[in-house]
Amino acid sequence: MRVLVLLLSLWAVLPLPASAQGTRGAAPLSLADVLRLAEANNASLAVARQEAALAEADVIAARQRPNPEFEAESEGWRPGSDGGFGNGQELSLRLSQPFELGGRRTSRVAAARAGRAAADATLADAVRQVRRATGRAYFALAGARAEADAAGRAIEEIDRVIAVNRARYEQGEVSGGELRRLEVERLRFADDQLAAELATRRATNDLRALIGVGRLDDPIELAEGLAVPSAVPPPGGIEGLRSIALEQRPDVAALRHERGRAEADARLQRALRTPSPTLSGGYKRDFGENGLILGVSIPLPVFDRNQSGLARADAGIRLADARLRQVETAVAVEVQQALDLVDVSRRRVETIERDYLARAREARDSVAAAYRAGEADLIDYLDAQRAFRDVQRAHTRALVELHLSHFELQAAIGALPGDPRS
Repeated sequence: MRVLVLLLSLWAVLPLPASAQGTRGAAPLSLADVLRLAEANNASLAVARQEAALAEADVIAARQRPNPEFEAESEGWRPGSDGGFGNGQELSLRLSQPFELGGRRTSRVAAARAGRAAADATLADAVRQVRRATGRAYFALAGARAEADAAGRAIEEIDRVIAVNRARYEQGEVSGGELRRLEVERLRFADDQLAAELATRRATNDLRALIGVGRLDDPIELAEGLAVPSAVPPPGGIEGLRSIALEQRPDVAALRHERGRAEADARLQRALRTPSPTLSGGYKRDFGENGLILGVSIPLPVFDRNQSGLARADAGIRLADARLRQVETAVAVEVQQALDLVDVSRRRVETIERDYLARAREARDSVAAAYRAGEADLIDYLDAQRAFRDVQRAHTRALVELHLSHFELQAAIGALPGDPRS
């Protein structure tokens, strides 16, 4: 029995193996780590990669030349005739080869290559959007964790005061009404803690789904908090950022490639107006007489000169131009809004830290000390606690928004969000 007790005791104090610990013993993930995992495992990126691969198949198909055609024909053979099979019929063997003129194949390949380039740019834009969403989820989780920690500290402070007041009540120093009021007021702080815990779980689920690793209920440890990012002046001001965005944004590049594909398709539709001849040659045996077959087939564009294809191609070019102008305008607005968000978010953080956070903490601490000394009433104490939590919550939200604003600016100018080089 003593041996069993000893073994159980050792099992309780020894560390669990890594497989039993799950991800709780895993190393904390930095922002770079989660971005790398998202690029490797995100389900939507896997779909985008397969769609880009389909565009390569279109290029392969566009390079192919028309296949030759073999034709065999027999006429006039009567079974049982004296001439036999070879001499008792008219036998024709013919091989035909179509030829594409007017640059059809060149235009078709150019259109397919432009489509592949557009698909690659669309894939790059999908990577940009996934990194953007992953960074937002990372800092949302960091903010939720900070809120949960603050809520936990606040309720610990309330519990300490309740314990002290309960002892004072037992000694007759405070009334039962004041103690009960404080115990009821604890619900506000407990609800704040539960809300922060729920936000943390939701943010963890969002981040897990984006990086595509492990179960959704596995915890994630973060290596980075909500430190204020350094302010980097934008190169060239707003006009410089707009120029960078129009040059780097993959969604803009995709539309430019789409316009190139529309132009190549227009050339192809014009080439289709040129008739493509089919040359043929073969062998003919006519009841014992041998001969050669030579022929050419040329479609005559009398009625259909591909008018509908040309009209559709010209409309496609105009549509591509309109879409490109629309996106370029939207990009300029997005860059301006992202830059404004960075500026306002940084000023909000600086204002809260300079004018409110330290003062709210000092007011809370001084009122708490006075309340414990019996020099302040319960209402003043609770008001100071609530005011500090409100300022603390606003500070956390402002820090999260500041980090997200930097991500939004990087995404707006077409850089990879979270890349320190951008």
